Amino acid sequence: MADVHDVRRLALGLDDVEEIDSDGFDFRVGGRGFVWSYPDRSSGRRVLRTDIAVLFVGDEAERQALLRGEPDLFFSTPSYEGLPFVLVRLEKVDVPRLTELVTDAWRMRVDG
Repeated sequence: MADVHDVRRLALGLDDVEEIDSDGFDFRVGGRGFVWSYPDRSSGRRVLRTDIAVLFVGDEAERQALLRGEPDLFFSTPSYEGLPFVLVRLEKVDVPRLTELVTDAWRMRVDG
């Protein structure tokens, strides 16, 4: 099980990462976000959920592969439809897998 501290440690361990001041977490490279806490608006107001991370995945094919392949781990919401992001339940992901996900998201932003 991973948590906000793991996300922060992993993101800040990568080159040229900037942490944006937030009530949750928000990490960018080259001014582009690659992992941040989910801004839940289901209650009618915006609440940053640090138990859910939004990850950049590059494209719709990768997004769909993750959503269909591991629905217990990854999900989406209507506001993210058609965008190259997935939401990941941190309590469902182990640290080695989170390391892979965060590193891949960072790499795609650096290379893209």
